[in-house]
Amino acid sequence: MSEFSFIGGSILALVLGYLIGSVSFAVVVSRVMGLRDPRSFGSGNPGATNVLRGGNKLAALLTLLGDAAKGWLAVALAAWAITQGWLSGAALPLAGLGAFLGHLYPLFLRFRGGKGVATALGVLLALQPWLALATALTWVIVAATTRYSSLAAIMAAIFAPFYYLLGNNVAWRINVLTALVIVFISVLLLARHHENIARLLAGKESRIGSKKK
Repeated sequence: MSEFSFIGGSILALVLGYLIGSVSFAVVVSRVMGLRDPRSFGSGNPGATNVLRGGNKLAALLTLLGDAAKGWLAVALAAWAITQGWLSGAALPLAGLGAFLGHLYPLFLRFRGGKGVATALGVLLALQPWLALATALTWVIVAATTRYSSLAAIMAAIFAPFYYLLGNNVAWRINVLTALVIVFISVLLLARHHENIARLLAGKESRIGSKKK
C-alpha cells in the first residue's frame, strides 16, 4: 500500500466513523417514541443517562444500545475493509476515534453531542472484547456502589488505557496507534465530565434514578 493510499484510507476511516457516530440515538429514539427531546431537560445531554431522567427506561436502554452499536459498527466496517485489502490496519482505531468524535460533536446536531461513554464502550468491544468487558465491569462496580453514573464513567475512562497496556503487554501485542487512540478517548471523556467532577467534589451530583430539575 502506497503512502498516499495509507493516508487517504486513514482519513476515509476517520470520516466515515465520524458520520456513523454523528447519529444521536438519544434524539432518534425519543422522537420515534414520542418523548421529549433529551436536550430540553435534565443535564441537556443527548445520552442514555439523561433519557433515563425522563422516566422511560426502555428508551434509555435503546439509546444505550444504539450509541454502543454505532461505535462497534464503525470499527467492524473498518475491520472488514482491511480484510478486503482496501484499508490498512491503522483504519481500525481511527474509525473508532471518528465514531467517538461524531458522538461528541455530531454533524447532525450542530456539533453538540453527548459525553460518549456508550460509544466508547462499543469501540472497545470491536477492538478487543475483553477490554470492553473489563471497562464495563469497572463502570458497573462503581455505579452499583456509589449510584453515580458520572463517577462510574470517570473511573472506567481512567482504567481503560491501563487495562489495554497491561493486557496486551503480556502477549507483546501493544499497538501504539491503538494505545494512543484509547488514551485520547479517555482524556476527552474526562474533559466532557468536568462539570460532573465539580459537582461530585461539591456533593451536588445527581444519582442514578433521581430526576434532575
